[in-house]
Order: sequence, then structure tokens, then C-alpha cells
Amino acid sequence: MEACGTAHDSARTLAATGHEVRLIQPWYVKAYVKRGKSDALDTEAICEAVQRPTMRFAPTKTVEQKGMLMARRARSLLVRQRSMAANAQRGHLGEFGLVYPRLAHLATLGEQALADRDALPPYARTPLETLIRQIVALTGEITTLDQQIAIWHAQSEASRRLAAIPGIGIGIVTATAIAASVSDPDQFISGRQIAAWLGLTPQEHSTGGKTRLGGMSKRGDCYLRRLLVIGATAVMRHTKEKTTPMANWIRKLMEKKPFRVVSVALANKLARIAWVVLTEEGSLSI
Repeated sequence: MEACGTAHDSARTLAATGHEVRLIQPWYVKAYVKRGKSDALDTEAICEAVQRPTMRFAPTKTVEQKGMLMARRARSLLVRQRSMAANAQRGHLGEFGLVYPRLAHLATLGEQALADRDALPPYARTPLETLIRQIVALTGEITTLDQQIAIWHAQSEASRRLAAIPGIGIGIVTATAIAASVSDPDQFISGRQIAAWLGLTPQEHSTGGKTRLGGMSKRGDCYLRRLLVIGATAVMRHTKEKTTPMANWIRKLMEKKPFRVVSVALANKLARIAWVVLTEEGSLSI
């Protein structure tokens, strides 16, 4: 089956009846599709692709993993919506001379603007109240999801072990996301494969015996990739006072590479470390 929408639910249902289910990424099937587009041609392409000896398959996620991923995606959506409302409120208030340098506590500042009768005209008060209510409501919903994610993290052994990795355990956000996304870490032969799966490896354009490496491929889960890069950036900002092997490696690399290039390289390393933690038991020493 193609690993598309609702594929994991169908795979679990078929597996419960005794079938062996294999999920294939759609871009692997596309190479075997002939001219035109139909269900019959897609089925023929899947049948051809599944017989390839080097074909890679996606493991089926459990109900618990899909539930956690849904909570993570919903939280990400609510955070974006809150940022949109806060930016809109900040921009509108700026038109009336009420300029705030930061978005933190913007709802409280908006309420203070409403309390000042001379600060805003009557027609501006209703939309401002609407934006304030939306920001407060979204903040409450985000807090509720954070509590559910924290409960899942406490019950997940894999997530707790990942939280010990610098740059991944910050706020348990990345740890829970990786634990819920990687169903079977043994599907990856090495840490490099999971880094490539997340699009953190260079895009290769080799021909004629000449190896050419470009920027990172940016394939795979962009949400996980973004979290790893953000975590790597946070680690890089606190390496001056540390003498760990990772801190020494970061400082040495920053002497000859730009900051963002080093952050992606560190995100690649964090992904590899996460694979080791998921596949091997024991204490972590970085």
C-alpha cells in the first residue's frame, strides 16, 4: 500500500486479519507508474515496486503514536494561529501609536489599551476585544495539549531516554515528536539513514565519477527537521562555557563554517545520536 492518508489505519486493520502489510512511500512508487493516472495503473506500479530487492518500506504506526502525532500537529497549528492573532493585534495597535516591542503578554497589554478610553476610537474596541479573546482561548488550549504531551512523555520510555540528549530534551517537545514518529528504529541500518530520512544530509549530484554535494535535501518530515535545527541552535548558543566533546566539535566547526551551516550539521548529529539511543540501551555520554 502507498503510505498516504489513512494508510496506517488500513494497515492495522488488515494486519489484524492476518495479512502482511507493507507501506511504500508514494515517491518510490511514482517511478513505476506508466502513462496516465488510474487506480489500475497505480496498483500495477505498487505491485512492481514491492518486488524490488532494494525497496524501502514504512512501518505501521500504532494508535498511541498516531494520537500523539495528532496532539503535536494540533499544538503546532494553535501556536501559529496565536502568533497570527498576536501579530495582527500588534500591527493594529501600532496604527494608534501603541507600540509594543515584544509579543509576550500582548493580551494583557491590549486590555490595558481598552481601559484607556482616549487611546482607541469606539470602532477599534470591538475587533481588539475579539483578538484578545482569541489569544487567551488559544493559550488555554495550548496549555491543555502541553499537559497531555507531558503525560505521554512520562509514560514513554523512548521519549524519556531521548530527553537526555542535549538539544532534544529541551521542553520534551522534540523528544516526544521523535518517539512518536519513529515506529521502528531498527528499520534504519545506521544513524546516517535516519538523518537522510529527515532531509538533513547533502543532496548528491554526482556524474562521470565526480562527486558533487549540494545543500541539504530537505526531504522527509519538515516538522521534525525544524525541531532538530532549533534544538541544535539552542545548544550552539551555550557552548562557550562547556568543554564536552560535542562543545569542542561545535567550536572547531564554527571556526570555518557559517552559523546556520553548523546548526544543520549539529542537527544531523543529534538525529544520529537519537537513533543510537532508540536502538541501544544504556546510559548516554556526550
